[in-house]
Amino acid sequence: MNYFAIGFRNILKNRRRSIVTLISVGFGFASISLFAGYIKNVYGGLARQAIQGELLGHLTVMKSGLRTEGKLHPAQYMFSKADLDRVVPILQQYPHTELVTPRMSISGMVSNGTASTIFVGEGVVPADVKKLQGDFTRKLAGDLKADNPIGVATAEDLGKILHLKAGDSAALLVSTVTGQANALDVDIVDSFNTGNVGTNDKFIYLPFELAKSLYDIDGAERLIVLLDDKEFTEQARTELTAQLKQAGFDVELKTWLELSSFYTQVKRLFDMIFAFIFSNVFIVVVMSIVNSMSMTVVERTREIGTLRSMGLRRFGIVRLFATEAFILVAMGCAGGLVFTLLVRFAVNSAGITYTPPNSSNVVKLLVDLDVPRMVRACVMLSVLGIAAALFPARAAARKPIIDSLGHV
Repeated sequence: MNYFAIGFRNILKNRRRSIVTLISVGFGFASISLFAGYIKNVYGGLARQAIQGELLGHLTVMKSGLRTEGKLHPAQYMFSKADLDRVVPILQQYPHTELVTPRMSISGMVSNGTASTIFVGEGVVPADVKKLQGDFTRKLAGDLKADNPIGVATAEDLGKILHLKAGDSAALLVSTVTGQANALDVDIVDSFNTGNVGTNDKFIYLPFELAKSLYDIDGAERLIVLLDDKEFTEQARTELTAQLKQAGFDVELKTWLELSSFYTQVKRLFDMIFAFIFSNVFIVVVMSIVNSMSMTVVERTREIGTLRSMGLRRFGIVRLFATEAFILVAMGCAGGLVFTLLVRFAVNSAGITYTPPNSSNVVKLLVDLDVPRMVRACVMLSVLGIAAALFPARAAARKPIIDSLGHV
């Protein structure tokens, strides 16, 4: 017996009810797919912003205790020049390593000659910044000049506060590693937007050699490792930690996920929203299928009795209705996929922009295709749709044949 052929004929016979169910399943699947595609785009953008835009790289190598005791005893928790000569080759020889660059955090006061305010600075190697940023289009770290050893880039809001622009001069006052005051004049070579309202009024990027001079130390606070693919991050951390421990270094390696708290918070929020939307869509779709199958069973009671009298077993009746439910869900998901592709194309072509919370950058509203989630959604809708059809089908199959034939 060809259950699919009979099931498809029954769907065509009850066109109005089938269309309503198909619309419910299709729009439900499209809603899940579009939101999944949107949050996938958000996750990808946040990951690229952390790794490339904020120059976190994939791994940060530091001495154990730097984040807890480093402020009190900074010299003890920094890599000396001799340490760097041994650690850097170990990191560079790793197969997936593309770049290893030193980094130095620094803070103090910045002055335009008449007014001063606090700043938080990051010493970077200018030539390595471009490698870290890659094809990231938004400039979150400024453009330092390799031929200007005292050229710094200021965050846009910080520049507005002190009326500093490219070509101006300023003075930086910091505390050295031994606690003494140290001041140097610098040139403003560029401005940038950090993408975060909390740091856009105080952040400065400066050449690594200048940061070392201000901090009066010949070494590095930490090392940034850029891999060829973020999928190798955890594997690289495990293997490099073991190699560095074996070489006698008490270090800890932090991934970009651990250092980018904003990414983690946003991901948790969107995961909860997705779970909520997913649950509501499923309830609507399942109730639609239950209603459609229940009405179908009532209207086809005499047909069921006839099939039973012809020798079709109870399991065959249940299987027939389950097959119809599966066909409905499959057709609904197919229609939902077409609708998803059309809406995605329209949204991505519309050029819609918005400013995310806690951000100072305008971003485009884009929708990707999250194929794994779409497949899981289709499978779960199919399973729940079949399960929803089983209850009315089992009730109809258990009804005595005589009663079914006499049903009015």
